[in-house]
Amino acid sequence: MNDPYADDLVWTPVRYAHNGPVALAHDRLDGAHGTPLLLVMGLGTNRFWWPAALCRALAEAGFAVARYDQRDAGGSTRMPDTSVRNPFKALFGRRGESYTSEDMTDDAVAVLDALGWDRAYVFGHSLGGVIAQRIALRHPDRVRGVVSSSALSSDTAGPRVLRHLRPGLPLRLARARFPEGREGEVEAALAVRRGVASPGYPFDEEAARAWARAQADAGPRDTRAQSRQIGAQWHGPPLRALRRPLLVLHGEQDQLLRLSAARATARAVPGSRLVTFPGVGHDLPAPLAPVVAREVRALADAADTADTAEAAEATGVGDASGAAGVAGAADPVDTAGAADTAGAADAEGVVDAEGAAAAGR
Repeated sequence: MNDPYADDLVWTPVRYAHNGPVALAHDRLDGAHGTPLLLVMGLGTNRFWWPAALCRALAEAGFAVARYDQRDAGGSTRMPDTSVRNPFKALFGRRGESYTSEDMTDDAVAVLDALGWDRAYVFGHSLGGVIAQRIALRHPDRVRGVVSSSALSSDTAGPRVLRHLRPGLPLRLARARFPEGREGEVEAALAVRRGVASPGYPFDEEAARAWARAQADAGPRDTRAQSRQIGAQWHGPPLRALRRPLLVLHGEQDQLLRLSAARATARAVPGSRLVTFPGVGHDLPAPLAPVVAREVRALADAADTADTAEAAEATGVGDASGAAGVAGAADPVDTAGAADTAGAADAEGVVDAEGAAAAGR
């Protein structure tokens, strides 16, 4: 079978953006042109966790694709240690001591500056989804739209996380013990890959292990760094203040977060769109890549149409009513256009993507 983890794409050499003393490793998919799209990966993981199949599908959908390592991950700067070393204590104790979540959003803007992008769409997965929401809240002039995948809402913090969390996998991973050194890095990465893999899709153990070996040197496994990331506190606007198009994606068999997390995010932002995937866990399986890319493209196209309508109305040039009507189709979790892309829509307006995903299995 095809290797679902093989990254046969050509990426530019790693470059570094700077936010004060913090250096942020990033690269860009070579030959991908079009709408700027910045990828933000989750807790303690580096940019190589983005599936190559999805990056390719996004490029084919007309996006210029770039990815970066958040501070305390991958090739980016590691921050000074703090007294809280357990990620669970950092999450529930709300004791961010090293930096704030605002600092993490400013990191993303530093990467946009280094890329020469005035504005971009931001696609975040897991903790990266939370950061993507907050980038748009803190820097709305730099963000055209947000894709939040397998993530909590930016307003959810401390003990309130419990209502959405599935604790089984995090507890198993927290209790796991891995050898020191490179072999421990490989085993830890493989355990996470296996744990978040989508139940409805085949898991290739051999391919996943080869991937883990190939990326093990990209950054040390560090639960202290995870504690610093997850403990970074947010003091910015509430999610309901978001005024950018929002697409919320979530696997219906997510091993870390209940579907309620995605629903809470979508409810908070008028006009957002929620798409759920049967059989999908806390990952983005390769067969789903074309479906996800089409959804992200639809988000961008609707936003571009709305921008055109606004500009026309502001200048008084032309009749923007037609364009505005098209943009209006994206209002509160609209599902009419979703049938072509992702299958059917349920009574709550949540798109069931099973039909489209099955075609790629």
